[in-house]
Amino acid sequence: QGFNIAMSGLNGGRINIASTSLGAAERCIEVAKEHTKVRKQFGQPLSQMQHTQFQLAQMGTKLVACRSMVRNAARALDSKHPDTVALCSMAKLFATDNCFDIVNTALQLHGGYGYLKDYPVEQFLRDIRVNQILEGTNQVMQILISRSMLAN
Repeated sequence: QGFNIAMSGLNGGRINIASTSLGAAERCIEVAKEHTKVRKQFGQPLSQMQHTQFQLAQMGTKLVACRSMVRNAARALDSKHPDTVALCSMAKLFATDNCFDIVNTALQLHGGYGYLKDYPVEQFLRDIRVNQILEGTNQVMQILISRSMLAN
């Protein structure tokens, strides 16, 4: 019985890890927006370039999708839904992978400045990477998800 209790605790941990990824990604979007408004290339702010706008749009879309999945998994956990393990695993997998991509894109939008400790994106990138490992690696999340899918 102790094993089952320990395993059920991981679901809340997975929601927690996914949530910290959301926070890092959201902050990096804010920082990237401000940077692209100030940084100029070819006589205009980066924010006026269509490719930058597309990148920001993708970042924002991924963030909203991640947040929705995490909230859905949290509701499942609270209500003891039968698919809680799969939903928490999906949320953790999706959020940590996509939020890492968001932070990485924010660093890219900063160019070489993104690697400097003077800019917060550098720290967020280093910190968020471990979220794909904690509370079960994302490869383990895929195993849990596929087992659930194949069992039904």
